[in-house]
Amino acid sequence: MGLLVPSLEMLSLLLLCCFFSLPRLRAQSSAQEALDVLIQDYAYRAFVRPRTGIPFDGIPPSNLSGVHISAMRLRSGSLRTRGVEGFKEFTIYPGVIEQPYVERLVLVYQNLGNWSARYYPLPGYVYLAPVLGLLAYDASNLSAKHLTELDILASGQPISVEFSDVKSAPPGSLPKCVWFDLHGVVNFSNVVSGNRCSTVRQGHFSIVVKSTAPPPAPVSPKPSTTPPGPKHKDKEKKKDSSVWIIVGSVVGGLLLLSLLGILILWLRRYQQKKRMQKMEKAAEVGEALHMATVGSTKAPAAMVTRTQPTLETEYMP
Repeated sequence: MGLLVPSLEMLSLLLLCCFFSLPRLRAQSSAQEALDVLIQDYAYRAFVRPRTGIPFDGIPPSNLSGVHISAMRLRSGSLRTRGVEGFKEFTIYPGVIEQPYVERLVLVYQNLGNWSARYYPLPGYVYLAPVLGLLAYDASNLSAKHLTELDILASGQPISVEFSDVKSAPPGSLPKCVWFDLHGVVNFSNVVSGNRCSTVRQGHFSIVVKSTAPPPAPVSPKPSTTPPGPKHKDKEKKKDSSVWIIVGSVVGGLLLLSLLGILILWLRRYQQKKRMQKMEKAAEVGEALHMATVGSTKAPAAMVTRTQPTLETEYMP
């Protein structure tokens, strides 16, 4: 039983972590992931004659007009000991490490410009600066596509993001730094000296303020007289898939919690059964015999004296 209880507690924590992490794992939309994959591909194409430590500006596809991308190849040891000074708006100080470790890596820079609010919508907030991205990839194959991002961490001084194009904040509003991590989770922090933010990890960054404009009044849709086309059907399918994803998450979480409750109930019944078995064994054993010393040995002896025998001659007249 001593080994069973810790194992059950660890299983319970694992089930709860899985339940609460399901929405977070799906927070980043497929559009953001597809954009990162596309920019990584076009950024690597800029390495016609790659040189270490030199930024190379890439040419984005025509359907992303206004987006700026750049790439810089570095040695992991050089990044950790020297850092990178002035890679666009980013300044990386010494002490940055990556996981998993690679001998060479590529830092990909993104400036989404007027596409910021489309790919990173933030309800209730207004962007004062374009969304800037800093992502790290393995540089062992500069023609590779669909690479997974490396996880970089500033173990010393945080990475500085100094925005060069920042709009003036409305009177009375307080600008905030916003950071979207690799899972799409939103984090807010204070702005440093007007146009600077800091981070210890990679992701996408900008400066925002809370929106003061009232929400638009709902408009009743007009009945459509045209039959639904393929685009309308695709939109309906996407909505249905989103609903099913939410329903599946809720049902999966309830199943995990139910399994946890069953395991805890089984453990309690098992403990009660063990106690009953111990009590039954103690009742079967009964009272222990009294030990008496006879000479140099010990032997069990009865606590009550038996009736003494009587001779028949004692009753003769």
